[in-house]
Amino acid sequence: MKKISDYNLFRAFRSTNYTLYFIGRSVSQFGTWMQRTAVVWVVYSMTHSAFLLGLTIFAETFPSFLFSIFGGVAADRYNRYKVIKITQIASMIQAVVLALLVITGHSIIWLIIVFSVILGIINAFDVPARQALVNEVVADKTDLPNALALTTATANLAQLLGPALSGIVLNVFGAGICFLINAASFGGVMVSLMLMRLPAYVPKKNDKKIMEEFAEGFVYLKKTPEIGLMVLMLALVSLLVLPYNTVIPVFAKVVFKGNASTFGYITSCIGVGAVAGTIFIASRKSGARLKSILLICTIMTGIGLIGFSQIRNFPLAMVFAAIAGFGGITQFNVSNITVQSQSAAHMRGRAISILLMAIFGMMPLGSLLVGTVSQHIGAPATVLCQGIAAIIIAIVFAKFLMSKPKKVITDEAVTADFIEEQSA
Repeated sequence: MKKISDYNLFRAFRSTNYTLYFIGRSVSQFGTWMQRTAVVWVVYSMTHSAFLLGLTIFAETFPSFLFSIFGGVAADRYNRYKVIKITQIASMIQAVVLALLVITGHSIIWLIIVFSVILGIINAFDVPARQALVNEVVADKTDLPNALALTTATANLAQLLGPALSGIVLNVFGAGICFLINAASFGGVMVSLMLMRLPAYVPKKNDKKIMEEFAEGFVYLKKTPEIGLMVLMLALVSLLVLPYNTVIPVFAKVVFKGNASTFGYITSCIGVGAVAGTIFIASRKSGARLKSILLICTIMTGIGLIGFSQIRNFPLAMVFAAIAGFGGITQFNVSNITVQSQSAAHMRGRAISILLMAIFGMMPLGSLLVGTVSQHIGAPATVLCQGIAAIIIAIVFAKFLMSKPKKVITDEAVTADFIEEQSA
């Protein structure tokens, strides 16, 4: 009888450490999406302001951009296992305090924004270390692309199920319970970390300054255009296209005249597309033309957003929401796989942090932009413009995405070049 790891889609589960990592992250991401859904719904219910929705998302994601410099260096310089344990405990405390504030009736907007900022800072250290740790928990490195895609699937599956359950919990028990469930979910990560059997950590001797180390990452991407151009494209998509989720509560309450459950359904349909996109990437064999897939999926994102923005039949609009979800997550998957599998081991943490900067730096700015524009021209017209922007970005990068892959620099030569340039 075949085991699940015998199938191509799940081959990364041959590694026990990765299996534990996957289970722990799945539980945690489920709680995280419940909290995110509850936060944006509480803010919109209290203010009815698209701008404050954008500001709330900005408050969580922009600090991740500011502190990702330190998070990327920490992932390369220190024990990633211990960094993740610290960030999980900090995230748990943040969720518990937020729950107590809401349950006791102290849920004022500025406090929610402050705790969103705190979570953003925690994520700046958590995400680079967590992403880079995947390389350490996968025994067979040929399974790495599959492992990365399945890891992203944990977030996508949570995006599918978390908001739907959150909508029910919000209506029946309130936002505070959503936050407590999220706090409890971090226990899953802690258990999985304790059960892992990783090689003993060998401290790295490093006399360089943090900013010098981080600058090496930019030099590396500049001299590795196969990675650098992909990160640049993702930055533009993160600024102009992906922040469409900022106005999803407006579609739920105003356009489709629904409630918290309607918001959960829309977010879950986007999650259905995201899960499908992750399965699609995870099932690809080694050597697949990822750049061509990225081109097609960027266009799909544009088509999905255009359809969703203009159609008022709810079931049909959900089909286009799923298409947008499929295209959007596939763009991140392809970029993440490219950076992690093609970057040099000693540069991986910093390369990942720059990739995250392209998301966490641009998306909050995009959320503010989308929230502001939506106040003037309405949510449907704003999302329509975002769909058109996705197609324009695909056209601009089409030559690069249709070209044959070039040799990637994965040795110490880039670092040596950087030192040479600094000396000069």
